[in-house]
Amino acid sequence: MIGDVVACGPLAHGEGVPAHSHDFGQLRYAASGALVTTTRAGTWVAPANRITWVPPFHVHSSRSHGETDVRLLAVPAALAGPLPDEPAVFVAGALLREAYLAMADHEPAGSRRTRLLRELVLTELARAPQEPLRLPEPGDARLKAVTDLLHADPANPATLAQLGRRTGASERTLSRLFGSELSMSFPRWRTLLRVQRAVLELGDGASVTDTAARLGWANPTSFIEAFTALAGQTPGRYRAQAAG
Repeated sequence: MIGDVVACGPLAHGEGVPAHSHDFGQLRYAASGALVTTTRAGTWVAPANRITWVPPFHVHSSRSHGETDVRLLAVPAALAGPLPDEPAVFVAGALLREAYLAMADHEPAGSRRTRLLRELVLTELARAPQEPLRLPEPGDARLKAVTDLLHADPANPATLAQLGRRTGASERTLSRLFGSELSMSFPRWRTLLRVQRAVLELGDGASVTDTAARLGWANPTSFIEAFTALAGQTPGRYRAQAAG
């Protein structure tokens, strides 16, 4: 049986939960704020209109963005079959979101209402679209030194050669590692990082123009094009949906 939704918060802005794992899967929803989840497979960003799925035994850590009210739902391994084998973020429509939050009501876990809500949550998850913005994370120490610099400052305009000089690795080596370990080029990885951060900024209500400038785009048009290509919708539309 799936456990009750339990509150895990509020978490202060930037508060982290160290890497850990458990023998059950876990659904993670930020009723307010946003939750950043990192595993070996990558980093996912989930504001209040997204639900994160972490499969059983996957080591994961978390960081909050804004004051974050997290609601957790344990899913036993035996019932995790319909959900992905890898971590994922689902778009939470109104019905899914309200059913998920309703499970936090003080009601016996075995009640008919609770069972129906659980079934509804899993049914809606099975048909919910997945957020495509997974940011792969490196294991190689040389590559991680570079990506750590960019995580700290996504707007950093440094070239790969310049970042290599700061971290003690050649541009050629780093370029090869981006391709072999992360299956993408350095420019694409940095763009994906910036778009992930833009999701957080837009979710906070920042304007498209301010978000573009703060995250290093030369102009709003180039930001809109990059965001739309990766997120599947314009940043203005995403901002409006998040506000709703």
